Amino acid sequence: MASGPQNPATDKLDGRASTVISVDAMGGDRGPAAVVAGLGLSAAKHTDVRFILHGDGATLTPLVAAQPGLSDRVLVVHADRVVTMNDKPSQVMRHGSGTSMWSAIDSVKSGAAQAAVSCGNTGALMAVSMIRLRKIPGVNRPAIACLWPSRNPGGFNLMLDVGAGIEAEAEDLLQFAAMGASYARNGLALSRPRVGLLNVGTEEHKGRAELKIAHDRMVEAAEAGGFEFVGFVEGGDIPGDRCDVIVTDGYTGNIALKTGEGTAKLIADFLREAFGAGLLSKFAALLAMNSLKRLQKRIDPRRVNGGVFLGLNGTVVKSHGSADETGVAAAIGLAIQLARSGFVDRLAARVASTGKKVAAETVGEDTPRKDEAKS
Repeated sequence: MASGPQNPATDKLDGRASTVISVDAMGGDRGPAAVVAGLGLSAAKHTDVRFILHGDGATLTPLVAAQPGLSDRVLVVHADRVVTMNDKPSQVMRHGSGTSMWSAIDSVKSGAAQAAVSCGNTGALMAVSMIRLRKIPGVNRPAIACLWPSRNPGGFNLMLDVGAGIEAEAEDLLQFAAMGASYARNGLALSRPRVGLLNVGTEEHKGRAELKIAHDRMVEAAEAGGFEFVGFVEGGDIPGDRCDVIVTDGYTGNIALKTGEGTAKLIADFLREAFGAGLLSKFAALLAMNSLKRLQKRIDPRRVNGGVFLGLNGTVVKSHGSADETGVAAAIGLAIQLARSGFVDRLAARVASTGKKVAAETVGEDTPRKDEAKS
């Protein structure tokens, strides 16, 4: 198990920060240097936040020292081992103690930090998070939620699940809707988020049986869940303005996410090739430079890097494994925002409220009225 202080009330972080973020520095494709560089960017923007950095102390200490003003805001907790991208989640659950990932999650479990960030193995991170933090009461399946560039005024939609699981029953999808709506309120500042259920068509007769059941339950639960249910939505609505939260199973959501990221990169490559094809093209690119920079910023997946694990007794943000310092900074920034909002407590209360509402209405439907009982 990683050694070192685990309580922000002691040592370097004593009384100096209301928000502390735990960061797994190891396991990402670009190594700890990219993570520490991203942490430096985030620290410069959020000057009142402190950090607990987990990983090989001999490697991390000089990297932190090289970042201006970072040393006195970071507590390095040594961890001997690293969870690799090839490690099986089941193995990490049994033998992950002593890894930087396990140590980072334990800082949230102990209350030393309000949120954890990792670029590591997604399956292993979910497994460790579930075994150490446990699920919120009433939640069947945790979900991973991601932000998606959209036509909405805020610039993003939220989609879940994008890979925590594969299948999802009707009850799971209902809980995803409640959790997604809670995230949208706290992360996107939407007082009454619009929720859509992803399907192969918008007609109510289309889709699998569990989707139809989930559709009807979301209609019943919308008021208690604090959201507006817009019904079925299609793939084209994911980046659109018809809804704010898109609910789907992890298999479909993950494919959609990876397809979207690949398409964004393809468009960027095509534009680069088109404007570099000749002298006139390069001149045109120079004239359109400001517009191209705005476009690049809007479709840059690094800006929305960070999938949030919803349904756990703690906030965990999964950064893309190949994230550079810009992407890591975005993931840490998201963790800071959610930590400050008291997101987990709000989400737990909303899930409980939605569950009670649906249960009450189900009992009401199953219990005969007095006049029916007499007949």
